[in-house]
Amino acid sequence: MRNLKIGGLAKQTGTNAPMIRYYEEIGLLQSAGRQAGNQRVYGDADVKRLTFIRRCRELGFSIDQVRSLVALVQDPASPCVQARDLAQEHLTAVRAKLAELKALERGLAAFVTDCDASCAGGVGSDCVILDDLSNGRKGACVSAAGRRSKISACS
Repeated sequence: MRNLKIGGLAKQTGTNAPMIRYYEEIGLLQSAGRQAGNQRVYGDADVKRLTFIRRCRELGFSIDQVRSLVALVQDPASPCVQARDLAQEHLTAVRAKLAELKALERGLAAFVTDCDASCAGGVGSDCVILDDLSNGRKGACVSAAGRRSKISACS
């Protein structure tokens, strides 16, 4: 068993010390043992747990989802399907967010295209982007024929 201080744990797991303290504070990581001088001391189990938490967070799982996944890891009898269901739920949310971002991208691309075609290099008062934003429209979408269409949302 290793006796790592917080800096060593941070380096080994790719996490910073404030995040480690935060994970301890919210109960995702067990409170560390203390050494002389009241310094935190971590072992192999802490490295494994923190690596798991960091990977979950890199994949975008919420703290509550990570808490659920940690609970599944701690219970060796827990069914794998529970982890799969959590991952599926998160995947569905990521796909929905991706669709929203793609719609946002189309709207912004339409703004830039409209500006390039209509007013780029001109004065701000003639800018189609500023006009659309000032009039509360969510975006200018380009129709299949390439004509500018002012609608409430791009899809």
